[in-house]
Amino acid sequence: MDRLESMSTFLAVVETGSLSAAARRLKTPLATVSRKVSELESHLRTKLFNRSSRKLVLTDAGSSYFAACKRILADVTEAERAASGEYSQPTGELIVTAPVGLGRAYLIPILADFLKAYPDIKVSLQLADRVQSLFQEQIDLGLRIGPLPDSTLIAVRVGTTRRVVCASPAYLAAHGAPRTPDELAGHDCIAYAGFMSPDVWTFFKDKTAVAVPVRARLVVGSAEAACDAACVGIGITSAFAYHFQAALKRGDLTTLLDEFQPEPLPVNLVYAANRFLPIKVRAFLDFAAPRLKTVFGELQPPASGQPPTKNLRKSGPRSSSI
Repeated sequence: MDRLESMSTFLAVVETGSLSAAARRLKTPLATVSRKVSELESHLRTKLFNRSSRKLVLTDAGSSYFAACKRILADVTEAERAASGEYSQPTGELIVTAPVGLGRAYLIPILADFLKAYPDIKVSLQLADRVQSLFQEQIDLGLRIGPLPDSTLIAVRVGTTRRVVCASPAYLAAHGAPRTPDELAGHDCIAYAGFMSPDVWTFFKDKTAVAVPVRARLVVGSAEAACDAACVGIGITSAFAYHFQAALKRGDLTTLLDEFQPEPLPVNLVYAANRFLPIKVRAFLDFAAPRLKTVFGELQPPASGQPPTKNLRKSGPRSSSI
């Protein structure tokens, strides 16, 4: 029995919650995962899980062993990184995650310059609109929007972004511009399912959240599609400012109801707290953070109904935790 491999399999089962989920993560047959866990229990001469038809629950011995396995495997990983030179020169694979739209529009151009500057580093960019666990999915860095509740991560503030509501000048010329959120009931709306409900949008009046019924004539699966639909005059839509920045600069879209939007959300680069910070991670932080601050300084939406202008105000760095 390969003990490190069995320990890694055991960790995957605990973190995913089932043998089948662990098998999918590890890209290993379910029978192999089950066998490795059984071999580990035989080797330890104790039960690690209480099994039922619905779920696996760690025994007391399993909980203690899980904590020990995490510590041991982390130490092994750090030893391998140190031996490979990750702590003496920028080298190896850097795994980065970001929201889809933000990653495509703003992180990829930064990565292009980063790869030229550091030829011994290769990058795996994972774009997803769900929040990924850096620890469980072995990700080095994440670009995150919103509050940071996980205190085990270190965060470097790179800026803020805010929600905006947009429509094309042609649509507004034909249907008029809503002056309050309640007037959206008389307009055609475009809903991005991953961002807001197709039936109710939330606005703020005197810092109080107000649910406003809307009529979604079109529901799309991405912010990019919502932007395209709004540009051709289908209706009014909403997403983060960076989704619409190019169209706003071109004059294809105009923002609406800015005074009823929630406060801007923080945007942070996050990474796991670790006594050993690989130099490839430090190199990326030093390279990407100032460039992202410049990007977000330019992503301030124009006043409602006004032509877009550039605002070069930069947000200062701030460390916190998600």
